[in-house]
Amino acid sequence: MLMRRGQDIGAHRGRGGSLRRRLVVSMSLLLAAVCAAMSFATVFTQRDYLREDLDQSVSEAAERHQGALLRLWTDDATSLGFLRLRGQPVGTLGARVDSSGRVLTAGVVTDDGRLRVLSAAQRTALGGLTANGALRTRVVPDLGEYRLTALKVDGNSVIAGLPMADVQRMTNRLMVAELVIAGIGLTAAGCVGAVVVRRQLRPLGRVATTAAEVARVPLDRGEVTGLSRVPERDTDPATEAGQVGVALNLLIDHVESSLAERQRTEERMRRFLADASHELRTPLASIAGYAQLMTGGTGELDPELAWRRVSAQSTRMTGLVEDLLLLAHLDEGRPLCTAEVNVATLVAEAVWDARAAGGDHIWQVVLRLDASVTVAADHARLQQVLANLLANARVHTPAGTRVTVTAEATDAECVVRVHDDGPGIPAKVLSSVFERFTRVDVSRARTVGREGGTGLGLAIAAAITRAHCGRIEVRSEPGDTEFTVWLPLTEHALPAGRRK
Repeated sequence: MLMRRGQDIGAHRGRGGSLRRRLVVSMSLLLAAVCAAMSFATVFTQRDYLREDLDQSVSEAAERHQGALLRLWTDDATSLGFLRLRGQPVGTLGARVDSSGRVLTAGVVTDDGRLRVLSAAQRTALGGLTANGALRTRVVPDLGEYRLTALKVDGNSVIAGLPMADVQRMTNRLMVAELVIAGIGLTAAGCVGAVVVRRQLRPLGRVATTAAEVARVPLDRGEVTGLSRVPERDTDPATEAGQVGVALNLLIDHVESSLAERQRTEERMRRFLADASHELRTPLASIAGYAQLMTGGTGELDPELAWRRVSAQSTRMTGLVEDLLLLAHLDEGRPLCTAEVNVATLVAEAVWDARAAGGDHIWQVVLRLDASVTVAADHARLQQVLANLLANARVHTPAGTRVTVTAEATDAECVVRVHDDGPGIPAKVLSSVFERFTRVDVSRARTVGREGGTGLGLAIAAAITRAHCGRIEVRSEPGDTEFTVWLPLTEHALPAGRRK
């Protein structure tokens, strides 16, 4: 399943360009919208400016016509002499209107500077203008759009106008220029944007490649080491792609550590099953052998001796099974029967029992705490911790070894140290001394004639200590081995699920 998903990721990477295309298209559309808005704003602003300038020219032309008529007044109501004055722009339109609003005459300055009289249809297009100086737009046949205004002259009125063709022409040219510039700008921006987007997304592509490589690794079986990582150049936290790279590397680290822990757990489980099978097989083989000899009736074996050996092996097997059951209960987090346990009394009783079992050792107790110091603990289990540590010191050291048990208290913890000056624990097994079925007999020679242990004593001591929210450590070198147990002084240090 994981490999198939990894292949899917690899296949989809080929379509990763769609993201780049979408980004480029989106950016181009945004730029196009911005350019269009700017172009329209520029065109309309320029058009309004040109129209205002044209309106100003029309008003000035009307004032000139009005002044010329006042100076050049004649009885001929159809005279257009004011259009023959110097400085009249090409296309200038002029008309005279009587008091009833009828256009008497009208003319326009042609391209060659001459005056052309307007036809009746053209004059009709000029009718209806109020002589108040207001500007109007009219379409004059054959002449196009004009901006017109009318002013009064002695009861009559005069009309002046200028063509809007120049304004429209300049507006159209400006619009074309804006479109061309915007097109060139959009093309350049699209190319630059495509390059920039491609470069910016390149680290993200490498991150996706790493993820696909990791996804193709069969993580559900075998030993998994050396998973790919995102290159350091793609883990810059100042960039979004770098943040993704850092997060992916962190995830891969967690996956790799979890897989390594799973591998170690599986190896410990296999070793545990093998050791447990071996430990159980030995007493079972002895019991089966003695039972076969007893049922054979050969008379070669004293029945009482055989029963004693069967009983001894049964006791050993029972102890092993009980130790395994205890470890299973502690692993499950079974609640402890906690009570106030006096530390001084607990240490003294444990050393007294150890002295009775190992009279060939030198036993010392050092109490550096008040006699009233107590811990919230399961008395029987805590006693088992000390018994296992003292038994370990007694069994794995030669006669005459000095074993010192020190108890002291801090503000929050009680510390118990078990020290011996024996041969020490080999360095190669020191790190695994609290694991199940670990034996250190290679360097710490057992006293001759003593029964071999199961290798569960220190594992039980560590599990019980952890169940009490404490911790246990060991340091060792030849002539100086010390186990240290820390336990909380207050009952609140125990989680609610472990109290009973």
